[in-house]
Amino acid sequence: MIKKGLAVSLLLFLFFRCTQESKTLPILGKRDVIYKNGLPDTIYATIPSFTFFNQDSVVVNNETYKNKLWLAEFFFTSCPTICPILNHQLLRLNNDLPKEVRSKIQFLSFTIDPKHDNPSQLRKYKRQHHLPSKNWDFLTGNENETHRLGIDNFLTFAGKDSLSAGGYAHSGSFTLVDVKGRVRGVYQITNFDLSVNEQEYKRMVNEIKILYNENLESNTN
Repeated sequence: MIKKGLAVSLLLFLFFRCTQESKTLPILGKRDVIYKNGLPDTIYATIPSFTFFNQDSVVVNNETYKNKLWLAEFFFTSCPTICPILNHQLLRLNNDLPKEVRSKIQFLSFTIDPKHDNPSQLRKYKRQHHLPSKNWDFLTGNENETHRLGIDNFLTFAGKDSLSAGGYAHSGSFTLVDVKGRVRGVYQITNFDLSVNEQEYKRMVNEIKILYNENLESNTN
């Protein structure tokens, strides 16, 4: 009976392990269906080409972060409410992820207030908050294009709002993008009372690991 019980437990363990390992994330955003030789083929939306300055006044674009998973946020340095919470959670995430996963992920913080947040201001902000430099860039560029990029492509709201603290409104969320530039997850980390949504945070950590494993599998096939 003991051996039978161990065998059943082992089978259940292997089943759940395989189920977990084979799990893939959905691809979010717009999609089109085209037909090749009479068969349907789905074309998924990807993040369009962009060009920004980073905190070191270096011009960066999509190719700068090629073959990396991206976790993006839209923020501004003078934000008095959710931005400090978001960046604290990114710092926490950077510490929580395994070393091998951390080496594959790039944090991208797009400022929605580029008139104030020039590269020197972003560099100052990064230094003051002791944020890691190796895998975290702060980006500034055209304001309208940045807002449009957030809403249309990263699936998170970012825009001017005279009624909001600091004059801008944006979602307290992160967007996960795969190495092909496709959005694979959006995580609403902050609650309305500015507390951290721990369940959403754990989901984000888990799904980053899933996407990392998916990328490994695709590279070995």
